[in-house]
Amino acid sequence: MAELVYDANGRLLFTKEMKKEYTLLIPQMLPVHFGMMAEVLRREGYKCEMLTTNHRGIVDTGLKYVHNDTCYPALLVIGQLIEAVNSGKYDKDKVGLLITQTGGGCRASNYIHLLRKALKKAGLENVPVVSLNLSGLEKNPGFKLNLRLIRRFIYCIMYGDIIVMLANQCRPYEAHKGETDALVGAWEKRLVEGFAEPGSLTYKAMKANCGLIAADFAKIERLDIKKPRVGVVGEIYIKYSPLGNNELEKLLLGEGAEPVVPGLTDFVIFKIFNREADVDLYGGSGLKKFVVRRLKAYVEKCQHAMLAAVGGAGFRVPGDFEHLRKLAADYLGVGNKMGEGWLLTAEMLELIHDGTSNIVCAQPFGCLPNHIVGKGMLRALKDDFPQSNIVAVDYDPGATRINQENRIKLMLSNANGGRRRAAAEVSENA
Repeated sequence: MAELVYDANGRLLFTKEMKKEYTLLIPQMLPVHFGMMAEVLRREGYKCEMLTTNHRGIVDTGLKYVHNDTCYPALLVIGQLIEAVNSGKYDKDKVGLLITQTGGGCRASNYIHLLRKALKKAGLENVPVVSLNLSGLEKNPGFKLNLRLIRRFIYCIMYGDIIVMLANQCRPYEAHKGETDALVGAWEKRLVEGFAEPGSLTYKAMKANCGLIAADFAKIERLDIKKPRVGVVGEIYIKYSPLGNNELEKLLLGEGAEPVVPGLTDFVIFKIFNREADVDLYGGSGLKKFVVRRLKAYVEKCQHAMLAAVGGAGFRVPGDFEHLRKLAADYLGVGNKMGEGWLLTAEMLELIHDGTSNIVCAQPFGCLPNHIVGKGMLRALKDDFPQSNIVAVDYDPGATRINQENRIKLMLSNANGGRRRAAAEVSENA
């Protein structure tokens, strides 16, 4: 068994020996994206597994080891990880936990410490925790985030975004039930298996694959009917994770709506752009600004290629990151970047401008930054866009699912009422 090694501050390190022996568990947020990223890590020599558990017991485990006032996503992630370690499926002496840190002033940076505290309380202090971050917050001898790995993660994000985006535009209208989900699974398998081929994880291959993916989804037979489009924005974990939002997308589909969920790419570029904004606002290294600009330009290049493939196949194309930044400029400054910051408001604006005026703003109950840029901006948006139909829904351990669903159904009722009124007006004018 690998020897336990600690740094000067008493933090258990993930060593090179652990890389050979330990299985890294990854909490789920975006099933398609994270599944491919896990495969990239395997190609780099890591043993890893993405957790797919989704039940009330995860909340109960989180409440057992984390204070109930703690941010709900932190409680869910910690609950899911500890439950997995205690499930009997893994050797507790050969398992590690991998989570992301953004470097900002919210749970995405700080709950790694809550996780270690919870592990100690659960008698699992010998389980190493590995931070995946671009900020140099924590380093481990057995885990290296090099440029090649970063580029490959970027390609996985592009693949995940285009697959989810096209699936959401096809699934509500498919003539043959289940065809969209079958194609999603087929492309996930095809991409993952292709990662083993030389030259598969390159910009050229990513661009070509996006074109093929879009062309395949365009072949799905869709009914010529109209359904209300409903945008989903909010805190990143609650917005994307079926565990965090009680399978919100499935609920919207069941209620006869088309979910419109902004991709992860904009959030990634937002986090990179914030490093550039910091130098402009507070001063700093010109070299740092140059490096982050180069990284940002590369991710934007990939985003443009992915969006071009979407438009080329005849699907609805969302705006790119620069479009979002310009939309938000009249409402919030770039220094407003805690949590999802100005990006959350920008996503609502982009949805409204694109004709998706029905929006669910999903947020943890105690997430102050997102209450400000989400719920706090609703009045300004309603004043400027009276047709907007936005509902803010809080998620926490004590919130009942039925109450959340009723609020969303009321929003959908308003959306359908608005559509009927608009149709009646068109009929009268004719």
